[in-house]
Amino acid sequence: MAVIDVALAGRPYRVVIEEGVLARLPEAAAPFLRGYGGRRGVPFVADTNTHRNFAAGIDSALAEAGFVAEWFVVEPGEDAKTWGVLERLTDWLLGLGVTRRDHVFALGGGVVGDLVGFACAILKRGVGFVQLPTTLLAQVDSSVGGKTAINTRAGKNLIGAFHQPSLVLIDPLVLASLPAREMRAGFAEVLKYGLLGDAGFFAWLESHGNKVLAREPHALEHAIATSIAMKARIVAEDERETEDRRALLNLGHTFGHALEAETGFSDRLLHGEAVALGMVLAAGYSARRGEISSADAERAARAIAAAGLPSELSALGLGCDGAALVDHMRHDKKAEGTTLPFLLLRALGRAYVARDVDLADIAAFLDGELSA
Repeated sequence: MAVIDVALAGRPYRVVIEEGVLARLPEAAAPFLRGYGGRRGVPFVADTNTHRNFAAGIDSALAEAGFVAEWFVVEPGEDAKTWGVLERLTDWLLGLGVTRRDHVFALGGGVVGDLVGFACAILKRGVGFVQLPTTLLAQVDSSVGGKTAINTRAGKNLIGAFHQPSLVLIDPLVLASLPAREMRAGFAEVLKYGLLGDAGFFAWLESHGNKVLAREPHALEHAIATSIAMKARIVAEDERETEDRRALLNLGHTFGHALEAETGFSDRLLHGEAVALGMVLAAGYSARRGEISSADAERAARAIAAAGLPSELSALGLGCDGAALVDHMRHDKKAEGTTLPFLLLRALGRAYVARDVDLADIAAFLDGELSA
């Protein structure tokens, strides 16, 4: 078991990592059930997969504690993060009589967490929510930090708000039902923490990543706890990404989001897979600028490939050129006027924000990677 505090001024919250914590939800989340007063219904949001896998156990646990789970179920995938689904969810919560003293429980991966967090941010100007992440990616990244959003035609996560959860409960046991591809996609975000700020952790992952992917309990908990502890420190220092500190968490994402856009935000390339390839490209471009060695860039790519993640842009068969990918980047929410900051590497374990990147040079670099 590990407990990590996210030390935000005036509104700290706790991340609990414990096998079996979902089975004892009424005890672990007791302070966040009490706001319902005499009402027994507690709102839960899940996708069809997590509802099928975990709803019965939650229903039973809550019933023993005198509560009833009220379920709002969405389809899996990015299509759930739309204005239409958001409208239906907020209308449903209002119909339940949810107040600002209550909490909504988000059971699922990053899509469910993003949707619920944004709904709670705007509902009555702020309703509390509890994160119950069920994918490795959500457990190590999206469930902590308060970034919430939905997608629009213009791009991914462009409409959103910073709204921190009141509690995050991480149960590694739920990963037993996670498909291997989703497990690998989540592992990309674990590798990200090593590459952006902890060379020792990156080296540990090179040696023990196979154990994490195999869901070996001690290795898995160490990987989750180390990742969350790093993110908690960064978020406490720069909650709203107004400085460069929190921006480091975007390593691989500028390239990755462009790849997701080019593939239609589809199952052709999962978010974690896009981030993995984005980190390979960030390392390769850092080597192109002479900031890390080619050997270090290749080492990063090998670690990503060893995890079964995409490591070669040409292998995607995109059928576009570098300029098309750069055009997707221009719509990135991190764009600043006519410039776009890039997360690059000065060493493995030492990322930084580069604000002097020539987008034409990025396009030329990507042309080379597309044809390699």
